[in-house]
Amino acid sequence: MMNMKICSNQKGATLVVGLIMLAMITLLTVSGFTLSSNNLKVVGNMQYRNESIAAANLAIEQTINLNYSAIDPANYPTFVNVDIDQDNLIDYIVSIPAPVCISAKPAPADLLSLSGVNSNIENSNDFIVLWEIRADATSVSTGASAIARQGINKRLTLSEFIASSC
Repeated sequence: MMNMKICSNQKGATLVVGLIMLAMITLLTVSGFTLSSNNLKVVGNMQYRNESIAAANLAIEQTINLNYSAIDPANYPTFVNVDIDQDNLIDYIVSIPAPVCISAKPAPADLLSLSGVNSNIENSNDFIVLWEIRADATSVSTGASAIARQGINKRLTLSEFIASSC
């Protein structure tokens, strides 16, 4: 009779240990699933951010060769539609405000074109002007956004410099 009591207590203890192990495995599985889904969200957000930056840079490259002497702030902001994945659907809308003149200084003379009497000229009538181009990219589907800025030096003649907004 004594052996049966010990045997039933062992079965109960084994059952309790088994239930505790089952609860621990369940907790580990749930926490692993939660961590992996959070990591997936982080990776997805980084991808959307990088696509936004690429779209902004693409729009800057398309607008970098503007005629800077004829910039009219009334025509800005300009919008550029970007199809990142090339599926013929607009993925990003990039807003480009008017380029801003940061600085201007007299341009040095082109020494290769000077000869004879003109070789003592140290500067020309041209100006080196630093412009800042800004692009604000926003995803149509996800709402992800990024701002990219690019500086560009342009050599402007005196008449272009006077006509510019610098």
